[in-house]
Amino acid sequence: QVQLVESGGGSVQAGGSLRLSCAASGYTYSTYCWGWFRRAAGQEREGVASIYTRDGSIYYADSVKGRFTISRDNAKNTHYLQMNSLKPNDTAMYYCAADAYPCGGDSFRYNYWGQGTQVTVSS
Repeated sequence: QVQLVESGGGSVQAGGSLRLSCAASGYTYSTYCWGWFRRAAGQEREGVASIYTRDGSIYYADSVKGRFTISRDNAKNTHYLQMNSLKPNDTAMYYCAADAYPCGGDSFRYNYWGQGTQVTVSS
């Protein structure tokens, strides 16, 4: 089992930045896929970014390319989502996720989920 805890959400004005963190604990030795998803009010969950540490492959949703950066610090067992140039339509609950296998933006590929952290971007 892997436990995930997000932090770093909050309220920011359009154009601002936030960095989300996701701390992992438990049996993470065979966990190589680390992702971020979001769900805006009334919308379906959307894959935002993922990183597969076995080969370094990274996925970004088209809507965040060039603005968001995913990274992982293995020593801290934490992955991050740096969000720059935030827009009001980035407002959502953000969830981190993890699994052992190659991942990407499809939620069904992930077995482990955090509880979510709210990001609100005002215009």
